[in-house]
Amino acid sequence: AGIGKCVALDLARRNARTILACRSRERGQAAVEEIRAATGNPAVLLRLVDIGSLASVRAFAQAVLREEKRLDVLVNNAGLTGLPFTITPEGLEQTFATNYLGPFLLTNLLLG
Repeated sequence: AGIGKCVALDLARRNARTILACRSRERGQAAVEEIRAATGNPAVLLRLVDIGSLASVRAFAQAVLREEKRLDVLVNNAGLTGLPFTITPEGLEQTFATNYLGPFLLTNLLLG
């Protein structure tokens, strides 16, 4: 939803192979179908990742590196705010893990 969906829609309109990295399969698949219908671009894909989980980020990055020939653009758009203080299973504060650590790790893993 929001800015991420708008960016994905614009990339798909430009005929780019576009991967939506989403936490929710249901919401992600709905966005994929909407973007495909709006653009006619069948190369809009859903991949699941919880950016607040470093293990999920690592698995996602490994899959992208294994499955994709190249990566031209990475848009880090996940973010949380206003949640109660929560610790992730990895022992990190949830907002910090999602807004900073996850995107930083993902970017560095995909740099190659």
